[in-house]
Amino acid sequence: MNDVAAVAGVALKTVSRVVNNEPGVNASTAERVHAAIESLGYRRNDGARTLRRGRTASIGLVIEDVADPFYSGLSRAVEDIALDEGCLVFTGSSGEDPSRERELVLAFCARRVDGLIIVPAGTDHDYLTPEIDAGIAAVFADRPPGAGPDADTVVCDNAGGARAGTEHLLAHGHRRVAFLADSPSIFTATERLRGYREALASAGLPYDEELVAMGPPDRARALADLDRLFRLADPPTALFTGNGQTTVATLRALAAATAPVLRAVPGGPADRHAPPVAIVGFDDFQLADLLGITVVAQDPARLGRTAAELLFRRLSGENGPPQRLELPTRLLVRGSGELPPA
Repeated sequence: MNDVAAVAGVALKTVSRVVNNEPGVNASTAERVHAAIESLGYRRNDGARTLRRGRTASIGLVIEDVADPFYSGLSRAVEDIALDEGCLVFTGSSGEDPSRERELVLAFCARRVDGLIIVPAGTDHDYLTPEIDAGIAAVFADRPPGAGPDADTVVCDNAGGARAGTEHLLAHGHRRVAFLADSPSIFTATERLRGYREALASAGLPYDEELVAMGPPDRARALADLDRLFRLADPPTALFTGNGQTTVATLRALAAATAPVLRAVPGGPADRHAPPVAIVGFDDFQLADLLGITVVAQDPARLGRTAAELLFRRLSGENGPPQRLELPTRLLVRGSGELPPA
């Protein structure tokens, strides 16, 4: 900066004002400073600048899986907000492993990140107490934290969305609606199960455990679950799938010619443009519109953006009790949930 000041013929403070976009510098002087910066190839040292302020201009983001389109959308939104704030984002995937979540969070803290956005995999977050007491800001996204310090949380209306999706199937005449979802240990899965049960209760229908299948969202499990469901004495005429990965695995299973029982279902694998039963999925996914799949859509970008904005407000000094924000979902009607019972 001393060299820039000398070339431009101005005081060091004037250069600082121009570099930091502060007012009080006339246009011709600012132009001389910019010309000197260009000729000297000067670049501001943001690292030194933020360290003088006691910050590192970085945040940590822990998600379930960066390969999951839902979390990649959330991550991109966090990165966009962080970029506007002049911050870098360190991202890691927990893979639904609480110990991996803890390792990532503590590794980011050891690198002196200013704040954290965490999609929790575990239910015990006492390990975060010393870090928060030391001044690291934390926001939980998609799921609330377990035992431990109070912190800001941003979630979606999981129960309300599942209730709306199930009610949509019931409104089209279905009385045997199966629920296929992720592992019951996951907060979002249990909340969506709650919404499904509330919809059945409101319609005066009993909850039948035989119609519920929960576990890892892979094709093999989906095939086994559908085989069992369609062999019931009173099989389902509709499916509510609890997340995007489960929906895709279910659609692939429905189209699989290797499942003999499915070939006997009208509209089965022989007709690969429509599922054999009515289906509504929780989460939108790529090509769902072209496939005509009715979904309950979350907005992962809004979720990430809201969490990041809340984090940076805390980093800017906003005080007050921890907030819990719940974002709405919306039903996107495309045809698959509107099929009547066979």
